[in-house]
Amino acid sequence: MKVSIIPEKCIACGLCQTYSKLFDYQDDGIVKFTDTNDSQVEISPSDKDTILAVKSCPTKALIIQ
Repeated sequence: MKVSIIPEKCIACGLCQTYSKLFDYQDDGIVKFTDTNDSQVEISPSDKDTILAVKSCPTKALIIQ
């Protein structure tokens, strides 16, 4: 599974980082991945915290493919 970030949709609400350590924030509060500057990363289907974070994003700035 791949998780992608669409930074233009992010409102910096903080839910994703609350649920998953995969996410961090840029200086302006917009979401990014913790360990990379890529806009897409692979996750395991068993990574329930990240899946919950993606599903909880109110603006759909995070998507699973």
